Amino acid sequence: MAGLDRDSFSCSICLDLLKEPVTIPCGHSYCMSCIKSHWDTEGENKSYSCPQCRQTFTPMPVLVKSTMLAVLMEEMKKSRLQAAPDDHCYAGAEDVACDVCTGRKLKAQKSCLVCLVSFCEKHLQPHKSSAFEKHKLVEPTRKLQENVCSRHDEVMKMFCRTDQRSICYLCSVDEHKGHDTVSAAAERAERQRELQGSRLKIQKRIQDRQKDVKLLQQEAEAINRSADKAVEDSEKIFTQLIRLMEQRRSDLKQQVRSQQDAEMSRVRELQEKLEKEIAELERKDAELETLSHTENNNHFIHSYPSLSQISESADSFSSDLHPLSYFEDVTVAVTEVRDQLQEVLSEKWTNITQTVTDVEVLLSAEPKTRAEFLRFSCDITLDPNTANNQVSLSDGNRKATFTESNQCYSKHPDRFTAWCQVLSRESLPRRCYWEVEWAGSVVGLAVSYKNISRSGSSESLFGGNDKSWKLDCYNNSYRFAHKNASTPVSGPQSNRLGVYMNSRAGILSFYSVSETMTLLHRVQTTFTQPLHAGLWLCGYRDNAKFCKLK
Repeated sequence: MAGLDRDSFSCSICLDLLKEPVTIPCGHSYCMSCIKSHWDTEGENKSYSCPQCRQTFTPMPVLVKSTMLAVLMEEMKKSRLQAAPDDHCYAGAEDVACDVCTGRKLKAQKSCLVCLVSFCEKHLQPHKSSAFEKHKLVEPTRKLQENVCSRHDEVMKMFCRTDQRSICYLCSVDEHKGHDTVSAAAERAERQRELQGSRLKIQKRIQDRQKDVKLLQQEAEAINRSADKAVEDSEKIFTQLIRLMEQRRSDLKQQVRSQQDAEMSRVRELQEKLEKEIAELERKDAELETLSHTENNNHFIHSYPSLSQISESADSFSSDLHPLSYFEDVTVAVTEVRDQLQEVLSEKWTNITQTVTDVEVLLSAEPKTRAEFLRFSCDITLDPNTANNQVSLSDGNRKATFTESNQCYSKHPDRFTAWCQVLSRESLPRRCYWEVEWAGSVVGLAVSYKNISRSGSSESLFGGNDKSWKLDCYNNSYRFAHKNASTPVSGPQSNRLGVYMNSRAGILSFYSVSETMTLLHRVQTTFTQPLHAGLWLCGYRDNAKFCKLK
């Protein structure tokens, strides 16, 4: 079949190999569909011709499939498939080509690390015999020359652990003599075991991260549910507030109008009385005028006493009507309520917005640089009502100083009485950072629940109970205290310390602040209440100040 001419078995109409071949009376062969289509166009003339020799036929010849030609076409197709690979079998730019093929090269199926040659499926056949059983076949690779020693032109079958490089046998007895050398296979086996260990670690980390992803998905769902509920509840609360304001406005309007009607009724009643009195007086005045003109003296004398009597007005009415002020005080009172409401909203709105911004994902990373910490900086001031009598506050209640004399503080249930310490006025955001500058012999930086005792030895001391955590700063060391247990802490000395807290994640960290952030001590616990910052002073002139970071 290899010597057959393709053109001899091609349809002269479609120029492809014959499909369902038919032979017409003149001896030429065509595809059945091709000749039918050709004759359909000629059918109007009732004459049918051969596209090649132009011989005509009337009527149209009956077309019958040529069985012999059909079998021949099938054999020819099979021969073509065996003789020529499909295009996808040839090596492309990204493939490893067979080194044995000539002309257009086929894709390599394997590479031999002994022969340093890549083979296609055909040329690989000899390597499947027993003569090549010691040859190492691998997936096809272009980097076969990397396995050849550039010095000795030998395959590198050994590995020098001393120099951490692949070598050939001659290298092991030459420049690598005395080194820790093993076969490449042994080194591969060793590293294979390490690889398995690495894979186990990676797979464990993948599992951990998958758990984290699942936790984050749950967190996202919880955030969405919580946010939707917060918006819904807030809408209800604000709607209630608006309705309450609308009700109060309606009540006030109704009360003002009711009082207006009552007062207007009283004014009209007084007005009617005054108008009647005026009419009576005008009538009297007219009678007296008439009497004044009478010429009968006796009549005048007898009539005057009765006409001259004027009854007293039942109601006295002040003529000092200026300035008028009736309902203006209502406006003043409403204005006062408005101002108080604005003041309350202004004070509390910060807490509301801070509460919103405190929402965070549990798995968010802890800051590393000071710039990252400063993103969470908060403004802290000290509460004078909590300050011990020997603690003096200054610098806008940011600084606390130990004094020998008592301060003139009023009595207050929140005041510490046993220890020289003070709490912050504000509760701390869930995630926050602050810095403290200190000086003196010993100063303690603390966080505490607000309900810590104000008296008693350990009950009220920062770090002496389960309600507070404290880092004591000495001139050459640190100590951490909690539940009345003290732990030494090492780290660089600094008069400026940073405190980072993520109460939701239960993290409390103390840092030495200089050009870099150095972690001194970290606490991992569960916080169950809002926290306040605190300062503890040991001796005379010890002082500490919350730094302004914003």
